[in-house]
Amino acid sequence: MDSTTLGALVRRVRKHQHLTQQALAAAADVSTRFVHDLEHGKSTAALGLTLRVLAALGIEVQLTAPDGGDDLTP
Repeated sequence: MDSTTLGALVRRVRKHQHLTQQALAAAADVSTRFVHDLEHGKSTAALGLTLRVLAALGIEVQLTAPDGGDDLTP
């Protein structure tokens, strides 16, 4: 997934939930500008803030190791 695809997902879910960018920003404790930049695919969006926005929308992030394994302990 690239930043443009992630931004489109955030925008689609936000609109489906009938939230303005301002309301989402307040719920995620980020700036409205950050939500705007994220939705428009800005690739330098901070990961921590992005995760806050996703959590505010109820979007879960799942990561899978390249080998499909969950245990990466040495």
